[in-house]
Amino acid sequence: MPIGRENLVIRAAHSFDVYKGAHIQLEKNLPASSGIGGGSSDAAATIRALSQLWSQPVPALAKLLQLGADIPVCMSPQLTRMRGIGDQLEMLGPPPQFPIILVNPRQGVSTPAVFNALASKENPPVLEAMPDPRNREAWLLWLSKQRNDLEVPAQNLVPVIGNVLAALRAAPGVALARMSGSGATCFALMQNDAARDALAAKLAQTHPDWWIASTQIGLDRFK
Repeated sequence: MPIGRENLVIRAAHSFDVYKGAHIQLEKNLPASSGIGGGSSDAAATIRALSQLWSQPVPALAKLLQLGADIPVCMSPQLTRMRGIGDQLEMLGPPPQFPIILVNPRQGVSTPAVFNALASKENPPVLEAMPDPRNREAWLLWLSKQRNDLEVPAQNLVPVIGNVLAALRAAPGVALARMSGSGATCFALMQNDAARDALAAKLAQTHPDWWIASTQIGLDRFK
């Protein structure tokens, strides 16, 4: 992880037209280069916090894109469809409530290498309208029709990703399992908290070298 002025959080703080100073302490709990936008989320959180602290508007989209193509999408908790390089955003609304487990085999994946290994750059998007997130079954069906074109090339580069996905998909109570971003983190949406916690405990026992985190998607205020 870069330190000093090269760290994305520091660069985000300096993206404002006015810099008033702040004490920022960064605690990293997510693996680096893991396909879940940890650094970008840190930068977005810094921008939101300093915008309030300094009473300054959020920097323009062009400045956010200079920090990283996925910074703009991290500025909102809503599900968002991204086009272009991340500069064309369509808010789809909040996700439904789901327990979720994240698993990373503690192997970093180079995003450029994954994209370079993509067999075809022509991958038409699935553009069905997202159903009402309050209807979990309809939403899950919609999500199951989507895909991650980077999953195959990432597994070719880091085969253990396939082991993670197999472990998730074979577990009871899993509603859907996929790889996140360019990997190597994979996730599983769970039917309930008990199934999630049982799976987390089992994976921690059978794969003590894997990074495992349990959490929840969906926000109470969106109910």
